[in-house]
Amino acid sequence: MIMSAQEDIRILLFREHMTITALAQKMSAVLDKKVSRSSLSQKLINGTLRYNELEAICQVLGYTIEYKKNTP
Repeated sequence: MIMSAQEDIRILLFREHMTITALAQKMSAVLDKKVSRSSLSQKLINGTLRYNELEAICQVLGYTIEYKKNTP
């Protein structure tokens, strides 16, 4: 089953006991620009999250992005 970025991030937020509001605040510090809860929510809903924003989310939550080649 393939999940959307929104579902994945919400699961990670739940695991880390963090709200989307707290995530947006911490992302603001990482990205050095204002990230609001509403803009982050809309990007997740619309599927318009940028790669650097995903990297910031992972950094804040303590995760990394990993690419693995599929095995036949």
